[in-house]
Amino acid sequence: MSPLMASSSTLLICFTVINLAFAKAKVYMVLMEDEPSFSVSNKQKYHRDIKDYFSTCRAENDYIVYKEKISNRHTIFLESHLRKGSYTKLYSYTHLLNGFAVHVTSEEVLGTLRNATGVRLIHEDVKIEKLTTHTPDFLGISTHVWPRLGGAESSGEGVVIGFVDTGINPDHPSFVTSSSSRFLNSTKFKGKCISGEQFPSTACNGKIVGAQYFAHGAMANGEFNATRDIPSPYDADGHGRQVIHTASIAAGINNVSVVVNGFDYGTASGMAPGARIAVYKAIYAFGGYMSDVVAAVDQAVEDGVDILSLSAGPSSVPSGDSAFLNVLELQLLFAIKAGVLVVQAAGNGGPFSSSVISFSPWITSVAASITDRKYNNTILLGNGQSYSGSGISPPTEGEISYQVAAAADVCVRNATTITIDSCQNPEPFIRPLAYGKLIICTYTFEYEYESASIAAVADTMKQIGAAGFIITLDPNFGSAVIKGTMVTLQIPAIILNDMQASSALWEYYNSNTVRDMRGQAIVFAAKARILDGRQAIYTGQAPVVASYSSRGPDVQNALMQTADVLKPNVMAPGSSIWAAWSPDSDGDKYIKGMTAFRFSFWDHSIERMPKINSFFDTGQNFALISGTSMATPHIAGIAALIKQKHPKWGPDAITSAMMTTADRTDHLGAPILAESLSELTEATPFDFGAGSINASQAIKPGLIFNATFKHYVAFLCAVPGLDREAVKRAVGVSCPTKGKFKCSDLNTASVTISNLVGKRKVIRYVKNVSDKDKYTIHIKEPLGVNVTVVPETFKIKRRGSRRLRLLFQATETTNAYTFGEMVLKGKQHTVRVPLAVYVASASTEFLHACPSSIEDTAVKFETAVHISVKSHSIRALKVVKLLVKNVKNSNGLTAMDIFHAQGTKQNLEIQLELKRHRICTSSVTLRDSFSRKLTLIDK
Repeated sequence: MSPLMASSSTLLICFTVINLAFAKAKVYMVLMEDEPSFSVSNKQKYHRDIKDYFSTCRAENDYIVYKEKISNRHTIFLESHLRKGSYTKLYSYTHLLNGFAVHVTSEEVLGTLRNATGVRLIHEDVKIEKLTTHTPDFLGISTHVWPRLGGAESSGEGVVIGFVDTGINPDHPSFVTSSSSRFLNSTKFKGKCISGEQFPSTACNGKIVGAQYFAHGAMANGEFNATRDIPSPYDADGHGRQVIHTASIAAGINNVSVVVNGFDYGTASGMAPGARIAVYKAIYAFGGYMSDVVAAVDQAVEDGVDILSLSAGPSSVPSGDSAFLNVLELQLLFAIKAGVLVVQAAGNGGPFSSSVISFSPWITSVAASITDRKYNNTILLGNGQSYSGSGISPPTEGEISYQVAAAADVCVRNATTITIDSCQNPEPFIRPLAYGKLIICTYTFEYEYESASIAAVADTMKQIGAAGFIITLDPNFGSAVIKGTMVTLQIPAIILNDMQASSALWEYYNSNTVRDMRGQAIVFAAKARILDGRQAIYTGQAPVVASYSSRGPDVQNALMQTADVLKPNVMAPGSSIWAAWSPDSDGDKYIKGMTAFRFSFWDHSIERMPKINSFFDTGQNFALISGTSMATPHIAGIAALIKQKHPKWGPDAITSAMMTTADRTDHLGAPILAESLSELTEATPFDFGAGSINASQAIKPGLIFNATFKHYVAFLCAVPGLDREAVKRAVGVSCPTKGKFKCSDLNTASVTISNLVGKRKVIRYVKNVSDKDKYTIHIKEPLGVNVTVVPETFKIKRRGSRRLRLLFQATETTNAYTFGEMVLKGKQHTVRVPLAVYVASASTEFLHACPSSIEDTAVKFETAVHISVKSHSIRALKVVKLLVKNVKNSNGLTAMDIFHAQGTKQNLEIQLELKRHRICTSSVTLRDSFSRKLTLIDK
């Protein structure tokens, strides 16, 4: 096994053998009260300001000495508080955070750490999940952006994108480039390459400028397998379909031939072909752990990356006071403070509400869309009928039709039906009978639970000598979104995606198959041929929000209380994206094994790859993958183009530019639609954020919205129910004492109000990054809200700023989010700002009035409870008290039924008041009327 990874952000104690059998053994991340090295030395400042060479070297040395001092302090702290053998230090976090990851063997050890002087916060390590060309043309980058930046090869030059994911394959043609000497001398990047298994010292070739790996947390948690996971920066998973896949999307070189199974699918390019790639492997086939990801981010920012791309995230909303205060979110906040843009996948939990897993306003969260490129296939039956489906495969040979046979009719009779129908194993097939036929297989539950795959069907058909295969839907299964249809196949195949086509095929087959008295097929008279499914068609109708793309509204804690933050922020292509793939991938059943050939960039030849087991050939160099993790590198790459054009812009300016210039309409001028479970609906900002990325406009946005570290701290201090001391412990600075700041006042390129009662004032500041201009503001009001803005028109000089005062006045109680837009139209630029508002009450007077009916009592009570629980509002508390006094009935629901799980002072007062005034609504109690709401509150 190779040596454990080295990291300049860590000073590691020798990794000892860990007794994983100890039930209480866990990994914790401990943050200390002292400042990290970035805060103390302000490394960014001396990179800009110190001109003298010897002064610079002295500053570098001072920085390194201080880092080592922090790490040594962690070691001394642990040695002085814990007995030897009761812990293992995994990492020292020294750059963005001052803390360490430690594996402890008992609750007693953890208790000692909690009570120790100098400890600020302790967080338990949690699992992190992986989340997964035509797009430069689709987004207008090749024609409208690259020419402005000196051509494709120069686009992104001088910018380093850091990828925290599963590693990289340095031999892939997407990452071959010339010498890096000119590049390395012109940037602040100071990263390094750690060689290891399948990753030689020469792997950092100029395109890849840094590569390290992090696995101590995974090892301590017992999931790292050195044989499978490879202790080096090499990508063995292909979710480098995130780093190899995502890196090629963001920064792959231009015009790389995409040859798969011997077929030329065209060429692929990254968004910023001139940008460089730094790899920080912290995710593996099983996922990863936050302690490793935090170490990777710390190293990436210290190395000097400009942009950080994260295609991984938590599997659910983190526990604790706030989702904004988990260790990773905090570290990403400090990355923003250091000037690094953080781009993260919104998640693949759509189309369900509040499924986003990228929470904080300082992170750019990316939704996924479908492009206008489609791969369809067609089967022609012997009766003249034809049916469309999917299947990226070659056609059946010639223009002749082939006999069709159901899998069950060409298999031994004693095999189980499910095993036969799913076509996963060649053993049951009678090969002379199946040879040369098109075999009908069935999409069963096995595919849904990933014990079956289309790749395995193809392998089975090759082994039995079939002419091809047809996959139909199981009538007992119903309509389903078939997994793995975008796999590229070596033999003719079609997947019939709807029940009507599947039923028609079976009807034709059964009526043309002669059986003996035992029911066994003896004559196969049904015939068909499959056309070529490898030719793409372009519909022009796009983008469409992908069904899997996670939706807003954003939530601020595990109680699913919504936040005044728009998530996702922006949308980019994420479905069926051609990009680089690791040939040794072990991470995707639908792709692994489907390529018997691999493209050689040395001599442009196609070479045969060896078998790795009896079922699969080795993987391919390119693949079609879908997911918000595919959308994320599009945004990272476009951000690199913006950074190259405006090198002094911070993360807030780049995000603002992408949001305010995003498209709300598709390429045909119609409103963008979103896939739901069963239909297309008009998309909202909770589907696509500010809209679909428009790269050509994003590099010249006109106006931008700036937000800095102090503004994010003010935001945290304003989060309802979040204690100011908790914020101070988390970020290391006190909350501001002056001014009344609400979360909705954070100066972002959107306005979200999750709880509007009556009216609210919102402030925004815009800065002009273009020439002098005059803007007129137009408001498209959300339903139930009157919005006014002052000023309605304004002139602004170059680099000037203006303050905008918005007043949101509720006119109708919606008890749902409604959406609008603020459009600032100038002579040269149009700036769009999405509005999302939840009107809990049109006026507080509504709640004070006596209830006029059972229904009115119910509405008033639910609204007041919703407000008080949501925001811990003193005003709402008083309203609840008054409402209770106005209810004359004397039996029904008690406060303890509703609020027993809530521990705030305000809710305790409500409990006492409600105990004196029990509520009922005739024969129907509020518990019956609002059981769902109360269940959520109880949780």
